Amino acid sequence: MYNQIASNKRKSVFLMMIFIALIIGLGYIFSYAQGDRTYSGVWFAIIFSLGLTMISYFAGDKIALAMSGAKPITREANKYLWNLVENVCITAGLPMPKVYVINDPAINAFATGRNPALASMAVTTGAIEQLANEELEGVIAHEISHVKNYDIRFMMLVAVLVGAIVMLADVFLRARWLGGDRRDRGGGNAGAILMIVGIALAVLSPLIAELIKLAISRRREYLADASGALLTRYPEGLACALEKIGAQNLPLRRASDATAPLYFSNPFGRKKFHALFSTHPPVEERVKRLRAMTA
Repeated sequence: MYNQIASNKRKSVFLMMIFIALIIGLGYIFSYAQGDRTYSGVWFAIIFSLGLTMISYFAGDKIALAMSGAKPITREANKYLWNLVENVCITAGLPMPKVYVINDPAINAFATGRNPALASMAVTTGAIEQLANEELEGVIAHEISHVKNYDIRFMMLVAVLVGAIVMLADVFLRARWLGGDRRDRGGGNAGAILMIVGIALAVLSPLIAELIKLAISRRREYLADASGALLTRYPEGLACALEKIGAQNLPLRRASDATAPLYFSNPFGRKKFHALFSTHPPVEERVKRLRAMTA
């Protein structure tokens, strides 16, 4: 379990470094094309993306809960679920989050909130009704691990970087085609080659950024699986829950691309298009890794 956690953290950091390298590369080429040594385009893209992301950062949990149709519960309303969440939080050393229930037969759950003190957790009625005690506990531990690992905050940073890359690429291409022909005329072959590389990078970088985002998100899911198994000391419970989700193959009724990365498993089921660009690893691979922890 500890090896899985360490490995996923290292790979997440490596992918973040690729993000930063893309931004630096785009910023340099954009500045070269415009004769700008202040890198104003880079700063503009980052600040604008940061502003948009901060809105999601401070209000994203409320938006996600509203979009999912989650309803808050009390201990008296659902003592079983409440006690499971409370027990896992005590084990993790975290405060009790607000607990919500989503009226949906699909087996799923998600946690949100920018820090443990402001966290919320939503669980579907399908998960409560169809999962055994240790399976539901495993799902809850996975979501509590997202809170403990500050994955919401981490993915917000990823969103900032993706937004910056997309904006820089767009600005570079617009400037290039709308009069950005300043530096390459006197730069000879080296300048022409650099501009060709810049155009190729500007065209491909949004796709590369999206793929890196998916890779980071999947790494965080593996990390939460390992951390959740460490909390319960029973990886098999989480593995069995994932197998039931794979067998059920039922999408959430109110699933959306905006909230999909938050969920325990892909909320769209196994629709081919969504599976291809899913922020979640394949269920079979998650089960395989969990069972390898006990081997």
